[in-house]
Amino acid sequence: MTNLLTSPHAPADRTSERNSFWARIANELADAIARGVYLPGQRLPSENLLAEQYGVNRHTIRRSLASMCQKGLVRITQGSGTYVEDFAVDLLIGKRTRHRQSLAHAGLRGGLEVLEAQRTRATVAQAQALQIPARSAVLHLRVLGLGAGQPLHVSERVFPLPRFDRLEAVLRETGSITEAFAAHGVSDYTRKESRITAQLPGAEVAAQLKQPVSRPVLFVTSVNVDHAGIPIEFASAWFAGDRVKLTVAHDER
Repeated sequence: MTNLLTSPHAPADRTSERNSFWARIANELADAIARGVYLPGQRLPSENLLAEQYGVNRHTIRRSLASMCQKGLVRITQGSGTYVEDFAVDLLIGKRTRHRQSLAHAGLRGGLEVLEAQRTRATVAQAQALQIPARSAVLHLRVLGLGAGQPLHVSERVFPLPRFDRLEAVLRETGSITEAFAAHGVSDYTRKESRITAQLPGAEVAAQLKQPVSRPVLFVTSVNVDHAGIPIEFASAWFAGDRVKLTVAHDER
């Protein structure tokens, strides 16, 4: 990695430069965790080694690690070292819930992967949630949410047809529901409601989350609507309880 003290692009203001080192180092280490360079539970190099690697003092490294600790990426054990957290990603559930944005806020990379897709008829519950006639045509997707290569949630997502006829193809290409909606003229959408309960997963969900069936998951049902308030997605998601913390935002604009 680049020696930050000798970078040819370093700022002229030395005080500002020093203050920015810790954030840049934290971002690089977070990126390394996201890419699997450092695995959950693994001990990071010592402060001395990191200071030598980045060409900074130990105080700067401590500030970087403290920032990562606050984000839940690492845990600092006195007298032992700094370890990659056994995956406890804080995902935001608010008016504008976005998988990638939540991961980016935690310093991680990830996306959505389509596991199954079918065009079917809406059940009574799905029709009520989407405010469409019973037995209307819908796109039904089973989607895996990934973060730093780890499965965070599995979801069943239902979209009305023919409005979102190309959504599956765009989602497979981009890994983003937001981009898939944008391709259908929905530039913004909001969460109408979310309901959260704890339950034990079925065998299929447990296998996809790579966890035992005896470990509880967080089960979330939600409805997203477009700018006119028309429902565009009904989803049921199972979140890995040992890797995910869900934060509900009440003041999001």
